[in-house]
Amino acid sequence: MSATVRIPTPLRTATGGAAKVDVEGDTLGEALSDLEAQHPGISERLLDESGELRRFVNVFVDDEDVRFQQGLETTLEPGTTVSIIPAVAGG
Repeated sequence: MSATVRIPTPLRTATGGAAKVDVEGDTLGEALSDLEAQHPGISERLLDESGELRRFVNVFVDDEDVRFQQGLETTLEPGTTVSIIPAVAGG
């Protein structure tokens, strides 16, 4: 399946400045693996040592938070938009 990943500004240095990257994969995990293949090193900013999404990175598949779906096993449909949104903290 083909999907588009929206890259937030802080991660665009890892994608050569690209705001969107087209990826292939039937699941979010496969799509992120393809993103890593295209832009080596980006996964370490998204995934922890155990291969799970980092706590401070929010990922949405077509406006649905994957933490309330199947996480990295969330199924992607053709034309899906994956949005990576870094958590913001402050006071």
